[in-house]
Amino acid sequence: MRFWPRSRRHTIPLVRLSGTIGMGSALRPGLSLASVESALDKAFAIKAPCVAITINSPGGSPAQSSLIFSRIRALSEDKKRPVIAFVEDVAASGGYWLAVAADEIIADPTSIVGSIGVIYASFGFTELIEKIGVERRVYTAGRNKSILDPFRPVQEKDLEILYSVQSDIHDAFAESVRARRGAKLADDDRLFTGEFWTGRAAVGLGLVDGLGTVRAVLKERYGEKVRIKPVPLQRGSLLRGRLGLASGLNADAMIGAIRADRMWDRFGL
Repeated sequence: MRFWPRSRRHTIPLVRLSGTIGMGSALRPGLSLASVESALDKAFAIKAPCVAITINSPGGSPAQSSLIFSRIRALSEDKKRPVIAFVEDVAASGGYWLAVAADEIIADPTSIVGSIGVIYASFGFTELIEKIGVERRVYTAGRNKSILDPFRPVQEKDLEILYSVQSDIHDAFAESVRARRGAKLADDDRLFTGEFWTGRAAVGLGLVDGLGTVRAVLKERYGEKVRIKPVPLQRGSLLRGRLGLASGLNADAMIGAIRADRMWDRFGL
């Protein structure tokens, strides 16, 4: 790795990945490859000893988590730039998937880290519709098209399909964590159960490398003259387009915001 003298003034590009992944709304946009790729490309184009990424996400779409992870790794390897991830409030589930794209993970002692698992949540309304006299009518082509219908009793075959999909996603997530963290991971059966920890506890488990803040760590590594250059995500025009004047404050926007808030609430945020 190239040596970067502390006596020089280095500029470190910083990309902030904040929000739920994939899911979002006009009120609370989510992270996706489309929304972060331009900022990542610009950050890695800057001549610098590393690229810094701050992460504040409770997770979301596994596909988008994997795509963003892969893009960070591809840029890091192509540009030969190490990546340092700084966890803010939370890097859980898909948020932690983003973090392991980095070569080093730094957290705050009170950060929430981990939750390496896959979750599906729904409701059951079978007794409700019977009580109020509603008849459910569903017509499909394909016998498994209406699995996990909340208006009918749970079917064992539906659960088999769901668990199979969850298992595949969980395996892909765990493989990424093991590939990136390797021997750093503690020999602890809880790591891949979906449990989560504070940043301080995560150090001992090998989920993060140390504790600190962006500015303090970069000053220690690259000198007092270090300059941090934020590289913003291209969200402004998309958000304005969705909102229009006041039309964005509709039911879909509100539901999307509520879904995102529920994910944050799981971690007390």
